[in-house]
Amino acid sequence: MTVKRIVANIEGSPDEAARFYGELLGLDVLMDMGWIRTYGADAQMPVQMSIMSEGGSDTPVPDISIEVDDVDAVLEKAGAMGIAIVYGPADEPWGVRRFYVRDPFGKLINILAHL
Repeated sequence: MTVKRIVANIEGSPDEAARFYGELLGLDVLMDMGWIRTYGADAQMPVQMSIMSEGGSDTPVPDISIEVDDVDAVLEKAGAMGIAIVYGPADEPWGVRRFYVRDPFGKLINILAHL
């Protein structure tokens, strides 16, 4: 048996998700059935789940971690869109640059890039 995909399911309005997941993060709509809208990217992504007792650097555990190629570009865009930064930006001792924001549904999102 092989796990092929892990999907984060977040309760909320698919229309409210468009600004955050579509505009800020540039994810494509892969499926839209009205009551469910799935965002993603064509890139092949590894199957991963992290079980955490804390978020590192004395931060809360994020609900989702999203790795991007240019964390500073997303940080700048988030600021321009009026999205509050909850933590960071920080260059962490384990080799990532990251910041936390909340999505429209209150989920804590860790946006990161490996240094």
